[in-house]
Amino acid sequence: MATPPLAARRAEIFDQLELQHPDAWTELHFKSPFELLAATILSAQCTDARVNQVTPLLFAAYPTPAALAGAHTEALEALIQPTGFFRMKARNLVGMANALVDLHGGKVPSDMDALVALPGVGRKTANVVRGHAFGLPGFPVDRHVLRVASRIGLIPASASEDAVKAEKKLIALLPPARWTRASDTLILHGRRICKPKPLCERCAIRTNCAYYRR
Repeated sequence: MATPPLAARRAEIFDQLELQHPDAWTELHFKSPFELLAATILSAQCTDARVNQVTPLLFAAYPTPAALAGAHTEALEALIQPTGFFRMKARNLVGMANALVDLHGGKVPSDMDALVALPGVGRKTANVVRGHAFGLPGFPVDRHVLRVASRIGLIPASASEDAVKAEKKLIALLPPARWTRASDTLILHGRRICKPKPLCERCAIRTNCAYYRR
């Protein structure tokens, strides 16, 4: 039997992954675009579970961008200290909140360029917010996506060192409507199955995986 074309195999991989992780969605808890933006900034070098422990107190104290913009440094740092790098994150949160108030009427913009212009916001964070808070196409690329996509063979190893390059290659594999779900699926697969030491015996796509077949 002829081997299916590469594009078809890649589409099949995403289909199989989505079946294995039907609950794929961001694991950050949020009730508004502002809460998701703040939570994603806090998630840098920190687990979503830890962020979810911190954000209820954070949003109780600072429920709006205007409130966060006026936060006192020491009080804010004390709230977010468990997430690590809390001094830098506090500066980014206050800077982000001030920018929202000054430039966007206290609202989180959905435009990519406007989002990445906010303090502490890169393409990954912007894509998380666009995809999950606004329902717009976006493909967040984090360390799990880079590891899993490269290991499976969805992207070349050379792209796994550059998140922007990896994003461009990954979005070319699927229609925009699937981007956010595909990213969430790769992230969950990286957390649950395709860990730094992969659990290949539990993987639904191992027969399509370059790492497993080698």
